[in-house]
Amino acid sequence: MKTVCLLSLLFIACSGIIIKNGEVQDWWETSILYQIYPRSFADSDGDGIGDLNGITSKLEYIKELGVGAVWLSPIFKSPMVDFGYDIANFYEIHHEYGTMEDFEALLKKANELDIKVVLDLVPNHTSNESVWFQEALNGNEKYYNYFVWEDGIIDENGNRQPPNNWLSHFRGSAWEYKEEVGKYYLHQFAVGQPDLNYRNQDVVDEMKNIIRFWLGKGIAGFRVDAVNCLYEADKNLYGGKYPDEPLSGRLDVDSESHDYLQHIHTKDHNDTYYMVYQWRDVFDEFKAIDGLTRAMMTEVYASIQDVVRYFGEGDLKGAQIPFNFDLITDVDASSSAADIKRAVDKFLTYKPVDQTANWVVGNHDNSRMATRYGASLVDGINMLVLLLPGVAVTYMGEEIGLEDGYVSWEDTVDPSGCNTNDPIKYVESSRDPERTPFHWNPEKNAGFSTADKTWLPMAEGYETLNVEVQKASERSHLKVYKALSDLRQENTFRYGRYESLALNQDIFVFKRWLNDVIYLVVVNMRDVEHNIDLTYFENVSGNVAVSIRSVNSPKNEGDTFDAKSLPVVGFEGLVLKVV
Repeated sequence: MKTVCLLSLLFIACSGIIIKNGEVQDWWETSILYQIYPRSFADSDGDGIGDLNGITSKLEYIKELGVGAVWLSPIFKSPMVDFGYDIANFYEIHHEYGTMEDFEALLKKANELDIKVVLDLVPNHTSNESVWFQEALNGNEKYYNYFVWEDGIIDENGNRQPPNNWLSHFRGSAWEYKEEVGKYYLHQFAVGQPDLNYRNQDVVDEMKNIIRFWLGKGIAGFRVDAVNCLYEADKNLYGGKYPDEPLSGRLDVDSESHDYLQHIHTKDHNDTYYMVYQWRDVFDEFKAIDGLTRAMMTEVYASIQDVVRYFGEGDLKGAQIPFNFDLITDVDASSSAADIKRAVDKFLTYKPVDQTANWVVGNHDNSRMATRYGASLVDGINMLVLLLPGVAVTYMGEEIGLEDGYVSWEDTVDPSGCNTNDPIKYVESSRDPERTPFHWNPEKNAGFSTADKTWLPMAEGYETLNVEVQKASERSHLKVYKALSDLRQENTFRYGRYESLALNQDIFVFKRWLNDVIYLVVVNMRDVEHNIDLTYFENVSGNVAVSIRSVNSPKNEGDTFDAKSLPVVGFEGLVLKVV
């Protein structure tokens, strides 16, 4: 019997499951998930473009951060119209990033370091240069049915017009005419990204096979892109024609903008959730074989009620991590402590009680955290992400306070910016600033590449804002991040309870406690000094000791203060332990 128990515990440990205090936590629940935008992380061959071997060479750095899993933005074969989100072949590695052998070497090194690898799945669309789409144009019925086609409309002047008023995320009509077939195809994103038809079982089966292929390679899961766009309205319910979408009523956008319409026919359809549940079944096929959970993360910008549906329904399991973007969409540097509390509490309130929360403050589609919140709040915001209950997600560079880079109109490559055709207002739409290359050191191109020209220009200030400088500094964002990463492994943060208060307009505080161990995390959102009373929290009295402080804090680790009267300077972030 003892032998059986020992073997069972060994199996659990090897599967990435940790048991403490009678509770079970899987690998994805205890990990920091670190997003890498491969094109901008590390260039190993001097062509100005990041690649897989560059990522492999930096895995020790990622391990030092305390990261348990990396998520790689798309690495598949692509013409790069949307920089990897337009996939020409889901089964091949894009040549600028390397080869399948390079990817396998990355996986091997990551496994040696106990770092899981998660890939980016883009199921909504493919590339118009894919074999599938080219075969469709050549009359292959099987692949023609992979896509969404519709007849145009002839207007009163005899001119052909798109089937309806649907708009692309990248501006203009979501329909493009092809002479070869005499019809329009749907592209909710760029013209080069034709939507796949999930009302066709062949497409459903194909995507499941793609998932199986990469899970079989040894990856630990997928982040699923733009998943709420999978299904459009069933035109058979509208007399055989896709219906127009109503106007949004917004006066701050023009008629070409995606935000000009309410997307009631192209987003958040009920069928989408059940497709995600089917994919989870595929993920679980692999767990049944080796005991390792394959994790799914879903990207959805939608109402909180819609987001949490991706967790599952009844006995149907969905994504373990439906990304929570509330700290991106709901708050920024202008927000009050009450705003922060509301944003944090929202996901905790709406998620199923038996599911795990997650915290995201940046990604390749949104202005970087240090730019949105301000450099002075970098440590405070990282305290939220790493110490709130649940999964911590870090976009590369947040650990050092990397900011958006300036990208001129001439250097802009993002279709979201280019399609504005506006050399002034393009900055409001372009995602290039948050994708500028990583800062490793003060040398040429911040150590990212030896090339004379990088795919996007380097951000200014990399000579002082980089990993090497912060490693050598006595106090730095990087060292604060590592301290937070270490602290989050304590049982109080792994299993402890949570409550929060906005003590005034500026100061947000949350408490984590387990048994008689109590921590308080204090974040001052303003450059205003305060003296705060932490005894508003139950069971907080006596003194508190500084465990971690932001780089701008005048305090030191180990300093103690009266919990009833804690001085807090402007923009200060503190992790305190009740003593």
